[in-house]
Amino acid sequence: MERMIDRVSWIKELVKAEHQMEESGMVEMNSGMDRDRLLTHATLQFLLNLKNDFTDSANAFNELKTSPVGRIKVYGIAKTHADFMLFRNGFKMIFSLKAPGQIGIRFNFIGTQFMTTPGATESSQTVKDLMSENLLQSTWGPFDEIIWNFKGQIFQPENLVRHYMSLFIKESAR
Repeated sequence: MERMIDRVSWIKELVKAEHQMEESGMVEMNSGMDRDRLLTHATLQFLLNLKNDFTDSANAFNELKTSPVGRIKVYGIAKTHADFMLFRNGFKMIFSLKAPGQIGIRFNFIGTQFMTTPGATESSQTVKDLMSENLLQSTWGPFDEIIWNFKGQIFQPENLVRHYMSLFIKESAR
């Protein structure tokens, strides 16, 4: 049902714009296509879809795990209703709306595991890579569709979920 609502939301905007035109007698050339609002809505929807996919993956992982120790929890966080984080063994992976069309992914660890030792080069570089924020960016396609990319490359959401869930499980198991 929700997908059907998303499919006709643009039609609702056109009907609303036409109604306003009929009421005012003025023709608005860009009516019904508020790109800023469309981008904000699409970003929140994409983030909610990611949250659902990560929740499904975490549930599958937890069900297949024989021990209750080290299970993955998914929490909503405060910035928007779509922001969320994965939590396991003191390790967090946070997905948050940075701006319309931009989603941040960052890792955070509570504890001594990520404390770097003076002189350690390889491990401290890995820590820096993990702790730096990754950004998903949107671009406009030729027909006003929103295309998500990472470092300029288009990706499939299921591949993003598999990559980050695998990385999260690997790093939080230490």
